[in-house]
Amino acid sequence: ISVYPMQVNLFGTMYNMGGVTGVATYPEYMGRGLMAHLMKKALDNMRENHQCVSMLFPYLIPYYRKKGWEIVSDKMTYTIKDTQLPKHHKVGGMVERVDIDSEDVHRVHDAFSAMRHGALKRNELEWEEYWRWEADDVLVAVYYDANEKPTGYLVYYIANDVFRIKELVYINQEARHGLWNYISAHFSMIDKVLGNNYTNEPMAFLLEDSEIQEEIEPYIMARIVDFEEFIRQYPFDIISIHDDLHFIIDDPIMECNCGDFSLRWDAAGNTILERGGTRGETVRCDIQTLTAMFYGYKRPTYLKRVERLQANDTAVRILEDIIPIEQPYFSDYF
Repeated sequence: ISVYPMQVNLFGTMYNMGGVTGVATYPEYMGRGLMAHLMKKALDNMRENHQCVSMLFPYLIPYYRKKGWEIVSDKMTYTIKDTQLPKHHKVGGMVERVDIDSEDVHRVHDAFSAMRHGALKRNELEWEEYWRWEADDVLVAVYYDANEKPTGYLVYYIANDVFRIKELVYINQEARHGLWNYISAHFSMIDKVLGNNYTNEPMAFLLEDSEIQEEIEPYIMARIVDFEEFIRQYPFDIISIHDDLHFIIDDPIMECNCGDFSLRWDAAGNTILERGGTRGETVRCDIQTLTAMFYGYKRPTYLKRVERLQANDTAVRILEDIIPIEQPYFSDYF
């Protein structure tokens, strides 16, 4: 098991994150509980290193759910016929093809990850992982605005009359229009566009002809490693003083997350978390549910409805008020 030191943006706060990969056991050693011990050791190390969040790409979702991870982001795959491509939209800038290691691509992603909830901050390690399998096959195009500032990029390749989008990133709508102008300019060369969308929102609404194919599948999983440190950093949306909350949490691996916690806010909106406290409206759930909820992937009302969250209406209303509303974006693989 390998753990990469990474950072992820959660509602504008950069969290230290342990990216888990390389999880494997030799066949002759399977079934002896070795991986369970390794995972516990890896999580303990993450906690010591103040990586209070962990993420991984699952090979078997039920296995990692049993270990405390939960789905927090989806990948949507869309297919657009050549006749459904957006019409040209007038913009002030232009698109240029660049090398895959262009600093302009890095600048765009730095700006994007700083403003987009759920996005991974890409340093040298993250970019190395990003290009590990596809660097020889893809092209990269950057949108520059009228001031020659890079504000969007497109990673793609064309094969068998199909324009395949690996990633489409933009920090404003002008860049989005400019990049789609560039894609549509390939009209005579292709039969369709096949792409991946990580916004957790269907693309169809953005197109004039919305009768496109879109498929959705779970993508990345995450878990809260250290509940206390996670909560103390969490950017709660505190507009007014709320009643206290009493969390009763179950974690299959990390005993430090199990038990009772009291959560409240002072007059200045500062978060105060007390271990062992029982005051406030009770919220009972496991660490998986907490992760999905605090990531914004699933709302408290929904989680209560599907019986993943045990709480009364008052507690759910407080959670709905204080957890920011935005779907996580995560497009990386490691």
